[in-house]
Amino acid sequence: MRLVLLTAVLIGLSACGEKTAQQGPPGGMPPTRVDTIIAETRDLPDSLNAVGSLRAIESVVVRPEVAGKLVRVQVAEGQRVPAGALLFALDADIAQAEVNEAMAAVRASERNRPRIIELATKQMISKADADEALAVSEINKAKLASAQARLSKTQIRAPFEGVVGLRQVSVGEYVNAGQALVELVRLNPLEVEFQVPETLATRMAVGQDVQVQTEAFPGESFAAVVSAVAPSVQVSGRSVGVRARLDNAENKLKPGQFAQVKVSLQKAAPVLMVPEQAVWPNGEQKTVYVVKDGKAVQVPVTLGVREPGWVVIATGIQAGDEIITAGQMKLFPGAPVMTAKSAVKK
Repeated sequence: MRLVLLTAVLIGLSACGEKTAQQGPPGGMPPTRVDTIIAETRDLPDSLNAVGSLRAIESVVVRPEVAGKLVRVQVAEGQRVPAGALLFALDADIAQAEVNEAMAAVRASERNRPRIIELATKQMISKADADEALAVSEINKAKLASAQARLSKTQIRAPFEGVVGLRQVSVGEYVNAGQALVELVRLNPLEVEFQVPETLATRMAVGQDVQVQTEAFPGESFAAVVSAVAPSVQVSGRSVGVRARLDNAENKLKPGQFAQVKVSLQKAAPVLMVPEQAVWPNGEQKTVYVVKDGKAVQVPVTLGVREPGWVVIATGIQAGDEIITAGQMKLFPGAPVMTAKSAVKK
Protein backbone atom coordinates (compact mmCIF):
# COMPACT_ATOMS: atom_id res chain seq x y z
CA MET A 1 0.00 0.00 0.00
CA ARG A 2 2.81 2.41 0.91
CA LEU A 3 4.53 1.55 -2.35
CA VAL A 4 1.39 2.47 -4.34
CA LEU A 5 1.04 5.84 -2.57
CA LEU A 6 4.72 6.69 -3.12
CA THR A 7 4.41 5.85 -6.81
CA ALA A 8 1.34 8.11 -7.16
CA VAL A 9 3.14 11.02 -5.48
CA LEU A 10 6.14 10.67 -7.75
CA ILE A 11 3.93 10.58 -10.85
CA GLY A 12 2.08 13.75 -9.68
CA LEU A 13 5.31 15.62 -9.05
CA SER A 14 6.60 14.61 -12.46
CA ALA A 15 3.43 15.95 -14.16
CA CYS A 16 3.68 19.26 -12.34
CA GLY A 17 7.29 19.61 -13.39
CA GLU A 18 6.40 18.98 -17.02
CA LYS A 19 3.56 21.60 -16.89
CA THR A 20 5.86 24.20 -15.32
CA ALA A 21 8.45 23.54 -17.94
CA GLN A 22 5.88 23.95 -20.71
CA GLN A 23 4.63 27.33 -19.38
CA GLY A 24 8.12 28.75 -18.90
CA PRO A 25 9.11 31.41 -16.42
CA PRO A 26 7.21 34.78 -16.54
CA GLY A 27 10.36 36.65 -17.44
CA GLY A 28 11.07 34.42 -20.37
CA MET A 29 8.48 35.91 -22.82
CA PRO A 30 9.96 36.19 -26.32
CA PRO A 31 10.21 39.74 -27.74
CA THR A 32 7.51 40.97 -30.12
CA ARG A 33 8.73 41.85 -33.58
CA VAL A 34 7.77 45.44 -34.51
CA ASP A 35 8.48 47.98 -37.24
CA THR A 36 9.95 51.32 -36.24
CA ILE A 37 11.15 54.63 -37.61
CA ILE A 38 13.30 57.35 -36.12
CA ALA A 39 11.24 60.46 -35.35
CA GLU A 40 12.50 63.53 -37.19
CA THR A 41 11.42 67.07 -37.97
CA ARG A 42 9.93 67.90 -41.35
CA ASP A 43 8.75 70.97 -43.21
CA LEU A 44 5.01 71.60 -43.30
CA PRO A 45 3.44 72.09 -46.75
CA ASP A 46 3.45 75.65 -48.08
CA SER A 47 -0.06 75.46 -49.56
CA LEU A 48 -3.55 74.28 -48.66
CA ASN A 49 -6.42 73.07 -50.82
CA ALA A 50 -9.96 73.89 -49.70
CA VAL A 51 -13.47 74.14 -51.08
CA GLY A 52 -15.77 77.12 -50.78
CA SER A 53 -18.31 79.25 -52.59
CA LEU A 54 -18.42 82.66 -54.20
CA ARG A 55 -20.44 85.43 -52.57
CA ALA A 56 -21.26 89.03 -53.34
CA ILE A 57 -19.66 91.65 -51.12
CA GLU A 58 -22.84 93.71 -51.39
CA SER A 59 -26.27 92.15 -51.95
CA VAL A 60 -29.66 93.46 -50.91
CA VAL A 61 -33.34 92.89 -51.57
CA VAL A 62 -34.70 96.35 -52.37
CA ARG A 63 -37.82 97.18 -50.32
CA PRO A 64 -39.89 100.38 -50.01
CA GLU A 65 -39.98 102.20 -46.68
CA VAL A 66 -43.54 103.45 -47.31
CA ALA A 67 -46.62 101.86 -48.85
CA GLY A 68 -48.10 103.06 -52.11
CA LYS A 69 -49.06 102.38 -55.69
CA LEU A 70 -46.15 101.54 -57.99
CA VAL A 71 -46.33 104.01 -60.89
CA ARG A 72 -42.94 103.56 -62.57
CA VAL A 73 -40.23 100.91 -63.03
CA GLN A 74 -37.10 102.73 -64.05
CA VAL A 75 -34.69 99.81 -64.68
CA ALA A 76 -34.60 96.53 -66.55
CA GLU A 77 -33.68 93.14 -65.16
CA GLY A 78 -29.94 92.51 -65.49
CA GLN A 79 -29.16 96.21 -65.90
CA ARG A 80 -26.07 97.64 -64.23
CA VAL A 81 -26.92 100.78 -62.25
CA PRO A 82 -24.80 103.30 -60.32
CA ALA A 83 -25.30 104.10 -56.66
CA GLY A 84 -28.28 106.43 -56.21
CA ALA A 85 -29.97 105.46 -59.49
CA LEU A 86 -33.78 105.56 -59.46
CA LEU A 87 -35.19 102.03 -59.51
CA PHE A 88 -38.92 102.47 -58.75
CA ALA A 89 -41.36 105.32 -58.15
CA LEU A 90 -44.50 105.20 -56.01
CA ASP A 91 -47.52 107.48 -56.37
CA ALA A 92 -46.39 110.72 -54.72
CA ASP A 93 -49.57 112.82 -54.97
CA ILE A 94 -50.52 112.59 -51.29
CA ALA A 95 -46.92 112.98 -50.10
CA GLN A 96 -46.47 116.03 -52.33
CA ALA A 97 -49.68 117.59 -51.01
CA GLU A 98 -48.43 117.12 -47.44
CA VAL A 99 -45.19 118.87 -48.37
CA ASN A 100 -47.07 121.77 -49.95
CA GLU A 101 -49.28 122.15 -46.88
CA ALA A 102 -46.33 122.06 -44.50
CA MET A 103 -44.41 124.54 -46.63
CA ALA A 104 -47.33 126.97 -46.61
CA ALA A 105 -47.52 126.77 -42.83
CA VAL A 106 -43.79 127.45 -42.53
CA ARG A 107 -44.01 130.47 -44.80
CA ALA A 108 -46.93 131.88 -42.84
CA SER A 109 -45.19 131.46 -39.53
CA GLU A 110 -42.01 133.01 -40.91
CA ARG A 111 -43.96 136.03 -42.11
CA ASN A 112 -45.47 136.46 -38.64
CA ARG A 113 -42.18 136.00 -36.82
CA PRO A 114 -40.92 139.64 -36.99
CA ARG A 115 -44.34 140.95 -35.91
CA ILE A 116 -44.42 138.62 -32.90
CA ILE A 117 -40.94 139.71 -31.82
CA GLU A 118 -41.93 143.37 -32.18
CA LEU A 119 -45.07 142.95 -30.11
CA ALA A 120 -43.17 141.12 -27.41
CA THR A 121 -40.49 143.83 -27.32
CA LYS A 122 -43.20 146.52 -26.87
CA GLN A 123 -44.77 144.28 -24.22
CA MET A 124 -48.02 144.30 -26.18
CA ILE A 125 -48.13 140.49 -25.74
CA SER A 126 -46.80 138.41 -22.93
CA LYS A 127 -43.48 136.60 -23.22
CA ALA A 128 -45.30 133.30 -22.86
CA ASP A 129 -47.56 134.07 -25.84
CA ALA A 130 -44.57 135.16 -27.91
CA ASP A 131 -42.66 131.97 -27.06
CA GLU A 132 -45.68 129.86 -27.95
CA ALA A 133 -46.06 131.60 -31.31
CA LEU A 134 -42.37 131.17 -32.12
CA ALA A 135 -42.55 127.49 -31.09
CA VAL A 136 -45.34 126.96 -33.62
CA SER A 137 -42.94 128.19 -36.29
CA GLU A 138 -40.38 125.56 -35.29
CA ILE A 139 -43.07 122.86 -35.22
CA ASN A 140 -44.10 123.78 -38.74
CA LYS A 141 -40.49 123.44 -39.90
CA ALA A 142 -40.30 119.97 -38.36
CA LYS A 143 -43.54 118.97 -40.08
CA LEU A 144 -42.12 120.16 -43.40
CA ALA A 145 -38.95 118.12 -42.94
CA SER A 146 -41.04 115.03 -42.10
CA ALA A 147 -43.27 115.52 -45.15
CA GLN A 148 -40.25 115.97 -47.41
CA ALA A 149 -38.72 112.75 -46.05
CA ARG A 150 -41.93 110.83 -46.81
CA LEU A 151 -41.98 112.30 -50.30
CA SER A 152 -38.38 111.28 -50.96
CA LYS A 153 -39.21 107.70 -49.95
CA THR A 154 -41.66 107.39 -52.82
CA GLN A 155 -38.58 107.26 -55.04
CA ILE A 156 -36.68 104.03 -54.42
CA ARG A 157 -33.00 104.29 -55.34
CA ALA A 158 -30.03 101.92 -55.54
CA PRO A 159 -28.03 101.95 -52.29
CA PHE A 160 -24.85 100.97 -54.15
CA GLU A 161 -23.60 100.19 -57.65
CA GLY A 162 -24.78 96.79 -58.81
CA VAL A 163 -26.74 94.61 -61.19
CA VAL A 164 -30.53 94.45 -60.98
CA GLY A 165 -31.98 91.00 -60.43
CA LEU A 166 -35.42 89.56 -61.21
CA ARG A 167 -38.28 91.96 -60.53
CA GLN A 168 -41.03 90.82 -58.14
CA VAL A 169 -43.66 93.53 -58.82
CA SER A 170 -45.37 95.28 -61.73
CA VAL A 171 -46.53 98.81 -62.48
CA GLY A 172 -49.95 99.54 -60.98
CA GLU A 173 -49.47 97.14 -58.10
CA TYR A 174 -49.97 98.40 -54.54
CA VAL A 175 -46.89 97.59 -52.48
CA ASN A 176 -46.52 97.55 -48.73
CA ALA A 177 -43.66 98.93 -46.71
CA GLY A 178 -40.96 96.26 -46.55
CA GLN A 179 -42.25 94.26 -49.53
CA ALA A 180 -39.57 92.71 -51.77
CA LEU A 181 -39.28 94.51 -55.11
CA VAL A 182 -36.01 93.30 -56.65
CA GLU A 183 -32.55 92.06 -55.69
CA LEU A 184 -29.51 94.27 -56.29
CA VAL A 185 -26.09 92.59 -56.36
CA ARG A 186 -22.60 94.01 -56.72
CA LEU A 187 -20.69 91.58 -58.94
CA ASN A 188 -17.28 93.21 -58.88
CA PRO A 189 -15.34 92.41 -56.84
CA LEU A 190 -16.57 89.10 -55.43
CA GLU A 191 -15.43 87.11 -52.40
CA VAL A 192 -14.75 83.41 -52.02
CA GLU A 193 -15.59 82.04 -48.59
CA PHE A 194 -13.97 78.83 -47.32
CA GLN A 195 -12.86 77.03 -44.17
CA VAL A 196 -9.38 76.03 -43.00
CA PRO A 197 -8.57 73.60 -40.16
CA GLU A 198 -8.02 75.34 -36.84
CA THR A 199 -4.49 73.91 -36.75
CA LEU A 200 -3.63 75.97 -39.84
CA ALA A 201 -5.41 79.17 -38.79
CA THR A 202 -2.21 80.66 -37.38
CA ARG A 203 -0.70 80.45 -40.87
CA MET A 204 -3.50 82.52 -42.41
CA ALA A 205 -3.40 86.32 -42.63
CA VAL A 206 -4.95 89.16 -44.57
CA GLY A 207 -3.05 89.75 -47.81
CA GLN A 208 -2.16 86.12 -48.59
CA ASP A 209 -2.47 84.97 -52.19
CA VAL A 210 -5.25 82.58 -53.18
CA GLN A 211 -5.98 80.82 -56.46
CA VAL A 212 -9.63 80.08 -57.26
CA GLN A 213 -11.06 77.63 -59.79
CA THR A 214 -14.71 76.95 -60.63
CA GLU A 215 -16.57 74.19 -62.40
CA ALA A 216 -18.01 76.80 -64.77
CA PHE A 217 -14.52 77.60 -66.12
CA PRO A 218 -12.45 74.38 -65.92
CA GLY A 219 -8.73 74.91 -66.24
CA GLU A 220 -8.98 78.65 -65.63
CA SER A 221 -7.61 80.12 -62.41
CA PHE A 222 -8.64 83.43 -60.79
CA ALA A 223 -6.29 85.32 -58.48
CA ALA A 224 -7.64 86.41 -55.09
CA VAL A 225 -6.27 87.92 -51.89
CA VAL A 226 -7.34 87.05 -48.33
CA SER A 227 -9.48 89.92 -47.04
CA ALA A 228 -10.65 88.55 -43.68
CA VAL A 229 -9.96 85.71 -41.23
CA ALA A 230 -12.59 84.87 -38.61
CA PRO A 231 -11.47 85.58 -35.03
CA SER A 232 -13.05 82.39 -33.62
CA VAL A 233 -13.17 78.66 -34.37
CA GLN A 234 -16.40 76.96 -35.46
CA VAL A 235 -17.01 74.33 -32.80
CA SER A 236 -18.86 71.93 -35.12
CA GLY A 237 -16.09 71.53 -37.68
CA ARG A 238 -13.07 72.79 -35.71
CA SER A 239 -12.34 75.18 -38.56
CA VAL A 240 -11.86 78.89 -39.17
CA GLY A 241 -13.72 80.91 -41.79
CA VAL A 242 -11.70 82.82 -44.38
CA ARG A 243 -12.75 85.26 -47.11
CA ALA A 244 -10.67 86.25 -50.11
CA ARG A 245 -11.51 89.00 -52.60
CA LEU A 246 -11.14 88.55 -56.35
CA ASP A 247 -11.60 90.80 -59.36
CA ASN A 248 -14.65 90.09 -61.52
CA ALA A 249 -14.60 93.03 -63.95
CA GLU A 250 -15.94 90.87 -66.78
CA ASN A 251 -18.78 89.50 -64.62
CA LYS A 252 -17.82 85.94 -65.58
CA LEU A 253 -18.25 84.62 -62.06
CA LYS A 254 -21.55 84.52 -60.17
CA PRO A 255 -22.31 84.54 -56.44
CA GLY A 256 -23.14 81.06 -55.16
CA GLN A 257 -20.81 79.19 -57.52
CA PHE A 258 -18.80 76.32 -56.06
CA ALA A 259 -15.08 77.09 -55.87
CA GLN A 260 -11.85 75.15 -55.36
CA VAL A 261 -9.28 77.19 -53.47
CA LYS A 262 -5.51 76.86 -53.21
CA VAL A 263 -3.97 78.99 -50.47
CA SER A 264 -0.31 79.94 -50.18
CA LEU A 265 0.42 79.47 -46.46
CA GLN A 266 2.82 81.49 -44.36
CA LYS A 267 6.17 79.81 -43.77
CA ALA A 268 6.31 77.71 -40.60
CA ALA A 269 9.20 76.21 -38.61
CA PRO A 270 9.90 72.48 -39.14
CA VAL A 271 7.80 70.20 -36.94
CA LEU A 272 8.07 66.68 -35.56
CA MET A 273 5.92 64.25 -37.56
CA VAL A 274 5.19 60.52 -37.37
CA PRO A 275 3.07 58.17 -39.53
CA GLU A 276 -0.60 58.12 -38.49
CA GLN A 277 -0.40 54.39 -37.75
CA ALA A 278 2.14 55.12 -35.00
CA VAL A 279 -0.54 56.90 -32.94
CA TRP A 280 -2.27 54.48 -30.59
CA PRO A 281 -5.38 55.22 -28.46
CA ASN A 282 -5.31 54.68 -24.72
CA GLY A 283 -8.82 55.62 -23.62
CA GLU A 284 -9.28 59.25 -24.63
CA GLN A 285 -5.52 59.83 -24.64
CA LYS A 286 -3.43 59.53 -27.79
CA THR A 287 -0.10 57.74 -27.36
CA VAL A 288 2.85 56.34 -29.27
CA TYR A 289 5.13 53.45 -28.35
CA VAL A 290 8.80 54.37 -28.06
CA VAL A 291 11.57 51.74 -27.96
CA LYS A 292 13.90 52.21 -24.97
CA ASP A 293 16.41 49.58 -23.89
CA GLY A 294 14.67 46.93 -25.97
CA LYS A 295 11.25 47.55 -24.41
CA ALA A 296 8.07 49.31 -25.54
CA VAL A 297 7.34 52.48 -23.55
CA GLN A 298 3.86 53.98 -24.08
CA VAL A 299 4.13 57.79 -24.20
CA PRO A 300 1.14 60.20 -24.17
CA VAL A 301 1.33 62.75 -27.01
CA THR A 302 -0.45 65.87 -28.20
CA LEU A 303 -1.35 65.90 -31.89
CA GLY A 304 -1.14 68.83 -34.28
CA VAL A 305 -1.72 69.29 -37.99
CA ARG A 306 -2.50 66.20 -40.07
CA GLU A 307 -1.09 65.57 -43.51
CA PRO A 308 -1.94 62.60 -45.75
CA GLY A 309 -0.62 59.61 -43.78
CA TRP A 310 1.27 61.75 -41.27
CA VAL A 311 0.53 63.76 -38.14
CA VAL A 312 2.42 66.43 -36.22
CA ILE A 313 3.39 65.57 -32.64
CA ALA A 314 3.26 68.76 -30.62
CA THR A 315 4.39 67.28 -27.29
CA GLY A 316 5.44 63.91 -25.88
CA ILE A 317 8.41 62.73 -27.95
CA GLN A 318 11.61 64.18 -29.38
CA ALA A 319 13.50 63.95 -32.63
CA GLY A 320 15.68 60.84 -32.59
CA ASP A 321 13.22 58.68 -30.61
CA GLU A 322 12.61 55.26 -32.12
CA ILE A 323 8.85 55.05 -32.75
CA ILE A 324 6.93 51.81 -33.26
CA THR A 325 4.75 51.96 -36.37
CA ALA A 326 3.44 48.37 -36.60
CA GLY A 327 2.82 45.56 -34.12
CA GLN A 328 1.19 47.63 -31.33
CA MET A 329 -1.73 45.18 -31.04
CA LYS A 330 0.56 42.69 -29.28
CA LEU A 331 2.24 45.24 -27.01
CA PHE A 332 1.81 46.48 -23.48
CA PRO A 333 3.95 48.97 -21.55
CA GLY A 334 7.30 47.37 -20.83
CA ALA A 335 6.91 44.55 -23.34
CA PRO A 336 10.21 43.36 -24.87
CA VAL A 337 10.44 44.10 -28.59
CA MET A 338 12.59 43.15 -31.53
CA THR A 339 12.90 46.03 -34.01
CA ALA A 340 13.35 46.02 -37.73
CA LYS A 341 14.18 49.68 -38.27
CA SER A 342 12.35 51.06 -41.23
CA ALA A 343 13.79 53.52 -43.64
CA VAL A 344 10.33 54.91 -44.39
CA LYS A 345 10.44 58.43 -45.76
CA LYS A 346 7.52 60.78 -46.14
